[in-house]
Amino acid sequence: MANISANITELKQLLELTPASHNIMLSGAHGIGKSEILTEFFAEKGMKVIALFLGQMSDPGDLIGLPNKDEETGKTDFMPPYWFPVDGKPICLFLDELNRARPEILQTVMDLCLNRKLAGKLLPEGSRVIAAVNYGDQYQLTDLDPALVSRFNIINFKPTVQEWLLWANKADVDPRVIEFIEENHIWLDKEPDAKEGADTGLDKTPDRRAWKRVSDIIKGNEHLTNIHTKIISSIVGPKAASAFLSSVSARKMISGKDVLYNLDKVFEKLKYYQLHEMSVVNDGIFRHLETENIAAKDTDKVKKNINDYFDFLAKNKKEAAAHFANLYVGQSYPNAVKFFAKQCPLLTYGLIAYVKSIK
Repeated sequence: MANISANITELKQLLELTPASHNIMLSGAHGIGKSEILTEFFAEKGMKVIALFLGQMSDPGDLIGLPNKDEETGKTDFMPPYWFPVDGKPICLFLDELNRARPEILQTVMDLCLNRKLAGKLLPEGSRVIAAVNYGDQYQLTDLDPALVSRFNIINFKPTVQEWLLWANKADVDPRVIEFIEENHIWLDKEPDAKEGADTGLDKTPDRRAWKRVSDIIKGNEHLTNIHTKIISSIVGPKAASAFLSSVSARKMISGKDVLYNLDKVFEKLKYYQLHEMSVVNDGIFRHLETENIAAKDTDKVKKNINDYFDFLAKNKKEAAAHFANLYVGQSYPNAVKFFAKQCPLLTYGLIAYVKSIK
């Protein structure tokens, strides 16, 4: 795709700055959270998101409503469809699966995008029209008319792995799933050895939505049985399931929470970690501070453990220390940075100085 790409943070900024009169088209794979992000963003603004799955519509009447004779005028009018806002409040109309829609549906969408009208009825002032399309050889798609495409600002939606991990922490996804994706980013959205653009048909492959379903299955089950293996395979595919279960059985990674609350218990094990493992731990620390509030009774212990941990990195694992410091000066963990600035001022100065020293 030659269009510009945006992660979740950037997409929200784009939505904020783009006038309501502009139509937006999000391209991307399935299962990456397009509808969830839009619902969350507009809900915060008090605007309802109405999702219409155009690929499931067989007739324009599904979109514009059914014809009805007006007894007073004798003319045919269209009854508003179930979703049409009759209270005058603006909505976000999310046209999902736009490039799976039948040509006759797309003709109706053209008028909607150009004039904000459906069968002569105007959407309320301030309403947004946002479409989503999938791309790739594995999808059965309809070619879009260039005239329709020209009505949209097109964005290739690519949420980052770190954004998913932050969401997973907040959504209480099972730690074993989080730890696996922390160590194996490539498995979040696809199989590493899958050919680009391959038509997979009914072959199951992993995606972000699927890993949440895996969490739902295993949560509360310490010991995973053969039946769990079969269920997980049915969700993310046999290859991803095998990699995940092997990782779970091999060892448990030290988490950021372990370092923050129990550094003394995991310290010896940290000495033998390689850079990629230390990077996972670093991210885990920042992610925990980003998504969780530290209880007042634990603040002193957490502060001491953070200081001791970075002192250990600076003396023994300099590349991991550089990674930790770069996480601090980056923009992915604003709440964690606030915690450092307030609770660990000396370390804050040290991190800034450390970054400057390695540039």
